[in-house]
Amino acid sequence: MCGIIGIVGKSEVASALYDALTVLQHRGQDAAGIATLDGNRLRLHKGPGLVRDVFDQASMLALRGSVGIGHCRYPTAGSEGSAEAQPLYVNSPYGIALAHNGNLINTGALRREVFEDDRRHINTDSDSEVLLNVLAHELQIQDRRQLTPDHIFKAVAGTHARCVGGYAVVTMLLDYGVLAFRDPHGIRPLVLGERDTAAGKEYAVASESVALDILGFRLLRDVAPGEAVLMTLDGRLHTRQCAEPAKHAPCIFEYVYLARPDSMIEDVSVYKARLRMGEKLGEKILREMPNHDIDSVIPIPDTSRTVAGPLAQILGVPVREGFVKNRYIGRTFIMPGQSERVKSVRRKLNPVGLEFRNKNVLLVDDSIVRGTTSKQIIQMAREAGAKKVYLASAAPPVRYPNIYGIDMPVTAELVAHGRTVEEVERILGADKLIYQDLDDLIWAVRDGNEKLADFDTSCFSGEYVTGVEPTYLRDLEFARSDDAKSQRRQAG
Repeated sequence: MCGIIGIVGKSEVASALYDALTVLQHRGQDAAGIATLDGNRLRLHKGPGLVRDVFDQASMLALRGSVGIGHCRYPTAGSEGSAEAQPLYVNSPYGIALAHNGNLINTGALRREVFEDDRRHINTDSDSEVLLNVLAHELQIQDRRQLTPDHIFKAVAGTHARCVGGYAVVTMLLDYGVLAFRDPHGIRPLVLGERDTAAGKEYAVASESVALDILGFRLLRDVAPGEAVLMTLDGRLHTRQCAEPAKHAPCIFEYVYLARPDSMIEDVSVYKARLRMGEKLGEKILREMPNHDIDSVIPIPDTSRTVAGPLAQILGVPVREGFVKNRYIGRTFIMPGQSERVKSVRRKLNPVGLEFRNKNVLLVDDSIVRGTTSKQIIQMAREAGAKKVYLASAAPPVRYPNIYGIDMPVTAELVAHGRTVEEVERILGADKLIYQDLDDLIWAVRDGNEKLADFDTSCFSGEYVTGVEPTYLRDLEFARSDDAKSQRRQAG
């Protein structure tokens, strides 16, 4: 997952892009970048680290222009750090800067096509650079004398025809404007907004609606699966469906963990979806533990707080803040290596002893992936004096890798892969482990928008909406293993 933002405005946009990236920071903490259009010149600044660390006053002042795009990066199968920080840029044709959220699953074949057929060189391991060059080639084969919206949309259609995976893309076409598009299944999110100013109408696209909210843009709608939106320099908005209809399957993990609770995705409030997750999880716990001895429900901050409230209400017990979070530590789920994740848990959370001493507590988390964090937190609760420690997950067991832009570890590193709930329970050291049922999770999200018929639930079900070659999964096992990532960091 990554965060992307694009604005076509009437005044300087660098500070707005910066502000948007700060509220999308949860989507990626590895690197950040902004590109703006200053007349007919591209201004670009990017680097490793958090948004606040990448940009200083001098770099912000240099990012002149009323049109721009921004990106905060979360590494998946590529390398970490500055080498693949976005936006990426190619000067031919026209000059294109691109920021991408998601993951292509046919990168190997595309890389060969781009080199052998399109005569373009790829300089990094990034699938985003491959996607950029595919789009560049599709634009290059259009009429070069005068690029029109029709030509641009044909290029997007050609890109869709070649690229397979989950992707939301925002690009800046020098001298034309901002172009954004979304994969035909709508796996990764992308929203469109507008605002009125004295100088005229301004448009923006972003990964989540919260980025539009803080900038004063009205949320118009989600960009449809396979749709492209072109916001031209003259302030016009052009849209077109550029891919054949496919099964609309947004990523359900966005609602569980990735997105901020104050965002709207597919006309569904992430906050309310998590409330409903709590209701369903509470009902399941009552079925399995009708005579429970739980004294309090303790959310593991921060994502599970919303889930914990209705869950506790159904159980008839209070919610207590049993852990204090150090807000200057990043999300452990997206730490680059296992050793770093292990060290971060105790730096990140500290128990409030009075809430555990001589009590039976139910810890609630959004999901359990490797189990590393959960095991340590359960141990921390016991050390703080808890008599019994139960653990509930707002998500079903994560048993399969996500291949559409979330760096789920290899199957061997997933604690639930190939194991029963009871086996995971023993590994984590919980007195009882309760997972959300997949049907209940789907209901919790779909209840906000009954038009949503399907979701990408691949990390829970192993069913991939695009289809996937077994060789790809084997290659991914190597690329995503902690050992492989450690080797790449050392080599870099």
